[in-house]
Amino acid sequence: MKKVKILLLVLIASFSTVGGFAQDPNNPDVLKPSKYPDGIYTKENSRTRRAIPYTTLREADVMWSRRIWRVIDLKEKINHPLYYPTEIIGDRKSMFQVIKDAALIDGTVTCFNVTDDEFRNEYTKTEVEGLLSKWDSTNTIDDVNNPGATIVAPVKRDIKSDQITKYELKEDWFFDRQRSVLDVRIIGIEVMIAKTTEGSGEVLGDKGLFWVYYPEARPLFANQEVYMRHNDAERRTLDDIFWKRMFSSYIAKETNVYNRVLSEYIVGLDALLESDKIKNKIFEFEHDFWQF
Repeated sequence: MKKVKILLLVLIASFSTVGGFAQDPNNPDVLKPSKYPDGIYTKENSRTRRAIPYTTLREADVMWSRRIWRVIDLKEKINHPLYYPTEIIGDRKSMFQVIKDAALIDGTVTCFNVTDDEFRNEYTKTEVEGLLSKWDSTNTIDDVNNPGATIVAPVKRDIKSDQITKYELKEDWFFDRQRSVLDVRIIGIEVMIAKTTEGSGEVLGDKGLFWVYYPEARPLFANQEVYMRHNDAERRTLDDIFWKRMFSSYIAKETNVYNRVLSEYIVGLDALLESDKIKNKIFEFEHDFWQF
């Protein structure tokens, strides 16, 4: 009996060492397995989850649809799970870091030109690397050839997670008469950073880096945990946040005959009011289908 207990303890200890992660000092963007478990149990749920499949949709079942572009501002508190952590913490990454690793390391996500949100102009891996880093120059001390002398040396500056300011979603709202529901599906996500002037660094707004096709990224998002304020044992994933609409946003554009964004003809508070007006219009469309 004692031998059986000892064998069970050895097996439990061996399984408990699987699943811990630590940062690779040679490549901080890559997590390597650790022989020491970071927790009291092995996490398996999020790492083995699959994205919830969409319900089959036929063109004949869509009796109404509307395309919307909305912006997620990462400064808003409810959107912080998409922004933090700005540095890798154990098995937690920011959404930008997840996309970056998938595009540059794993090759499981394709990035598209920011000028075309129809996902036709793909970026190569080299082009994505060029978007996410740039070479600059800085003054440094030459301790090799001429000790004490100041020289200008090239420095590679990578775009970090803390520089991401917003995400833009392209999504379709539609009424499925087969299920009698108003539903929404995200088509793509645009990563945005602050637009600054050369030299002074004055912020002039935001600019897009690239688009990501959301259905392609869903399996990846379904396996990436995000912080949950009330319970670490029931953490949600990035896919959960978008599936359950657990984010705050404002509408920047809806389909129109001029193909204009709201900022082209309305600004300030009036733009926010127009955004709310579009939201209410979609809500009232579904509400008016029913009799109470």
